[in-house]
Amino acid sequence: MPLTEHSIRFGPYSAIITERSGALRELTYGGRDLVVGFGADGPIPDYRGVVCAPWPNRVAGGRYTHGGRTFQAVINEPERNTALHGLVLDAPWTLVKRTDSSVTLRCHVGAGPAYPGVLTVTASYELLADGLHCAVTAANVGETPAPYGVCPHPYLVAGPAPLDEWTLEVPAGEFLEVTPDRLLPRQLRTVVGHEFDFRIERGLGAVRIDHAFTGVSRNADGLAAVRVFDPSGTGVELEWDERCPWVQIHTADKPVGPDRLGLAVEPMTCPPDAFNSRTDVVELLPGSSHEAGWTIRALGR
Repeated sequence: MPLTEHSIRFGPYSAIITERSGALRELTYGGRDLVVGFGADGPIPDYRGVVCAPWPNRVAGGRYTHGGRTFQAVINEPERNTALHGLVLDAPWTLVKRTDSSVTLRCHVGAGPAYPGVLTVTASYELLADGLHCAVTAANVGETPAPYGVCPHPYLVAGPAPLDEWTLEVPAGEFLEVTPDRLLPRQLRTVVGHEFDFRIERGLGAVRIDHAFTGVSRNADGLAAVRVFDPSGTGVELEWDERCPWVQIHTADKPVGPDRLGLAVEPMTCPPDAFNSRTDVVELLPGSSHEAGWTIRALGR
């Protein structure tokens, strides 16, 4: 295994974390895949398991203003003319610390044409008895306030059956309607009476989703979870707290190539194109930091 990868284990759980994009490359429970993985070499397909920061999802045209200045990020989704999933995808991540069951990686975001601030971004992964606990912390180590958002990008795997046969539970009452061509926000809509209403677990079928959900219901501890189950009874959930009021759900539909291999579940601190709408954007002041976390765990009936 390349030295840029780190294998961790606790009980029946095992994971591989790679310094490429600070990504979760594999996660298994008793040998069962909980996420769609990818190879040790080459590009990461479909942003599987990456950390998306300092913005999640898309920025229209890669262009936004902050503090009276205009910034232009590289367009890495040319078919939609957007800057997708932030700036740490291609940043060099380095090891901070590692144990048998945990690993912490770090990268740097510098000020420039695409971004006003200077950030240190730290991703921590720890396997415990109840799953893989993940946290991303961004610290503004520069002298300029900076906009910020973050999300993970795992594709959950409920079990061996095709995704169309899985059941899904999403505890959200609203979704963000988007343009069909560029997937940019239009307006919030209720899930009531819509095919996106998965507040009560039901079959996914052929429903295609690539939308942000909000109006999230939480338990007494402030936690929310998306759950998927296979007909065999195996399942997986991703749980997160109030620091992420949004969650992107994507059924991984592809016009060519492997289709609907897993369900992308991305708790987000802000919605798509938030650097332009300013909705729920975190303002990171010099010397301040922000942390968001989530847990992925195996389920069974």
